[in-house]
Amino acid sequence: MNTRAHLLVIDAYDAAGRTSLVSKGVTPAGSLYARAIAGVDATVTTDVVRFGEPGEELPADLGRYDGIVWTGSNLTVHKPNESVEVQLELVRSAFAAGIPQFGSCWAIQIAAVAAGGACARNPRGREFGIGRSITVTAEGRDHPMLRGRPDVFEGFVSHEDMVVELPPGAVHLAGNDFCAVQALEVRHGSGVFWAVQYHPEYDFHEVARLAALRGEQLVREGRFGDFDEAEAFVAEYERLHRDPDEGELRRRHRVPAEVLDPALRGIELRNWIGSLRR
Repeated sequence: MNTRAHLLVIDAYDAAGRTSLVSKGVTPAGSLYARAIAGVDATVTTDVVRFGEPGEELPADLGRYDGIVWTGSNLTVHKPNESVEVQLELVRSAFAAGIPQFGSCWAIQIAAVAAGGACARNPRGREFGIGRSITVTAEGRDHPMLRGRPDVFEGFVSHEDMVVELPPGAVHLAGNDFCAVQALEVRHGSGVFWAVQYHPEYDFHEVARLAALRGEQLVREGRFGDFDEAEAFVAEYERLHRDPDEGELRRRHRVPAEVLDPALRGIELRNWIGSLRR
């Protein structure tokens, strides 16, 4: 490939899910990832396609792109419908064409299922906020996606589904007590998909807005004791976004350095883009 990568970003939410995000001030997933890509490498150009949006179509010619980036989604891969099947088929087409793929959350789930693995709902409910003690596996220590990560780190999370069966050709790279598979490489056909369950594209503002959107569910599942606690979380995460050096809030929410620094949050994305140039 040339030195200026051209990437396809697929906003994997359906139209209703995207509208729900916007109603609470969450940045649409495709725009959020395009912003994250520009933040780690300003030379990269992106086309964003919003799945299910009237008037927008998934491209027929994937070969014009150096790589495909998948966002999170409100869809459920272990409850397939037409929208899920269309996205899985696109993943398989990219595998067959040898086009590198990367993404977070939904991405790790469709990467696994498209290649023959399985996903299910986490019986513990939604992992939300900061994913704790994500631990690199022996294979992950030498993997280029995680170059620059310590053996144990933390990252922003918001998911209730997880990979429960690795497909053939997969390498388990990291996990934690809440979700065993937090990072994965999948080799299938002629292609390679690097994916993480956590969100390198998130910041405190995005997580705060997601908490506002999903507050009722998070209270019901016990993540928050009541709505007052949920509302306090939203307000405090917004304050951390505005002033990440606010020490008392950092201590209260056990905020590690790697979620404060955009350069540290974006390590996996940066490493993947770098791999396209080799």
